[in-house]
Order: sequence, then C-alpha cells, then structure tokens
Amino acid sequence: MKGVARREVRRVAGGEAQPAADDDVVLEEPLEIRVAGETLAITMRTPGHDRELAVGFLFAEGVIGSRDDVGRVAHCGRPDQEGYGNTIDVAPGPGVSLDIDRVSATRRGTITTSACGVCGRRSVGDVLERCPKLPPGPEVEIASLVRGMESLRTLQPNFAKTGGIHAAAIFDAGLKMLAAFEDIGRHNALDKAVGALVLAGKVPGEDAAVLLVSGRASFEVVQKAAMARIRVVASVSAASSLAIDLANATGMTLCGFVRGGGMTVYAHPERLH
Repeated sequence: MKGVARREVRRVAGGEAQPAADDDVVLEEPLEIRVAGETLAITMRTPGHDRELAVGFLFAEGVIGSRDDVGRVAHCGRPDQEGYGNTIDVAPGPGVSLDIDRVSATRRGTITTSACGVCGRRSVGDVLERCPKLPPGPEVEIASLVRGMESLRTLQPNFAKTGGIHAAAIFDAGLKMLAAFEDIGRHNALDKAVGALVLAGKVPGEDAAVLLVSGRASFEVVQKAAMARIRVVASVSAASSLAIDLANATGMTLCGFVRGGGMTVYAHPERLH
C-alpha cells in the first residue's frame, strides 16, 4: 500500500518477548518544495499526492492565491536517479510572478518537520499577519458534525494498517466530503486537502466550510484552515491555547473532543445548531 513500509519489529505480549516479525509502519521521507527552481521549504511527509501538498503549502504561505497562479507542478530529476520523487517544483502560471521573498524573509531557514507546519518562523506574528477575518455562517448541524467525525476513520486506510498517520478531510456545510488525505504530519494532510481543492478551483470559495482532523487542533491547523477560508474546524482531540486564540481572532468555530456524541466548543459556537 502506498505510504506504508515494512520493518522488522519484536513485540512483547504478556511480559514475553515474541519472535521477530515484519510489521507495517508509516512511510516518512523528505520533500523539497521549490518555486521556479528556488527552494522554499523541506518538509518531512508521507510520499504521495506531492503535487497537492506543494500547492496547498504555497497557498497557506500566501505565495499563490488561486489555481490561475499555478503552472506546471512536477518532480525534479529522472525516475532512474536516486532520491527521485523527493523534490518538486511549482512553476507560475502564464503571466504570473510568484513572490516568495515575503516567505523567505520571515523564516530563519527552510526546514519544517512532520510535526509542525510553522517551524522556522521568526515569530508567530509573521503567521498571524496573513490570516483573514472569516465571514459569518454557515450553520452546521451538530449531529452532522458528529457523524462526520465518526466516519473519518473510514477515510484512513493507512492508519488502519499502521496506527501512525494523521488525516484531514474538508467538507461543505452539509458535511458532503470534498477532499480527504492522510500524512504523517497533520499539517501536511491539510495542505494536501487544500491543495487538491485549489487545483480543482474550489478554494478560495464558499464550498469548503468544515475541516475535520485526527489528533489535536494545533495552531498551524487553524492557521492553514483560516487561509483556506474554512469556518468550522473540529478535531478528535484537544485544541491548544494559541489555536483557540487564533480561532477567536479570525471568527472561526473551533471544536475539540468530537467523539462519543459530544464535543467541546472553544470558539464561535454561533454556527452550530
């Protein structure tokens, strides 16, 4: 299965060591993201849907604003070269000049990890500056939100095999799924989902209304969702203090612990009914 590797493990059960055996583990490799040949970031990700990941990352960074800003997106090098598939280049669309200096000027370096989508920033203020204020609406049924979260596991085939990968799924206000992806980094999974909708011409737009994520709702998840104009974010686990502050500031509805028929609403409950 794509995104899954095999490694030898030794399990202990009932206090007894078991014989060595192969097990499924989530695949993790670096991806260098270039814009017009210039390196912008290196992120640790689960290979697959790199095109969507690169486009979603650039959208969240404010380098691109729509599908029209994107030209050719392709892996660099030749398939027979070692490491092929781990560098991708995004060329601007016809007549478009992409401003990557605004991103480079606010970063100490180009390295991000599978755990944090904002690592390397000089300050949180660099990120906050770009987050738009979200408009009122839409109304979202609480019962539909709960059902959507319960169905999230069905969208995680690699989690079922490895237990070590995150998921992000974007829905419309009626909880019709628009895009869903897995990745070892929750921010990468979100970038893939947003990138897919950017390439489809649906982001920016009104359709992408609800984001469901596995794990916690962290600052980078709320920031990327705000950039995509997603107005309701719900997570299986807790939200962080900075994520809550950002949701309140941007006008986003933020929910955590969405499971077992209940949830905790951290910000802007007025959209839920």
